[in-house]
Amino acid sequence: QVQLVESGGGLVQPGGSLRLSCAASGSIFSIYAMGWYRQAPGKQRELVAAITSSSSTEYADSAKGRFTISRDNAKNTVYLQMNSLKPEDTAVYYCYAKVVLTTTLLPYDYWGQGTQVTISS
Repeated sequence: QVQLVESGGGLVQPGGSLRLSCAASGSIFSIYAMGWYRQAPGKQRELVAAITSSSSTEYADSAKGRFTISRDNAKNTVYLQMNSLKPEDTAVYYCYAKVVLTTTLLPYDYWGQGTQVTISS
């Protein structure tokens, strides 16, 4: 009923920048929150950043000061601007959204397929 499509991943050198995008589509009545999680090989998936419908934001300690999350409500899209990238940022990044469906008017959690981000010299 809802699809999340990520884009913007790739390979970048340490100290470089990257911007991830995630567009939600489907039976969307409203979106409570959107965010980004990441999972590195052999590690547990962790929250990177999140933003609510009221534009409140939350960041992982490792992302504070380097990453910025934003959203375009008209496009149902969330962005993650990543600056000063480090090798430890290497992971698959997953888009998340808590969506109120038009069919039920109830909230559900959705996940994107993931986009690879690799930081290496």
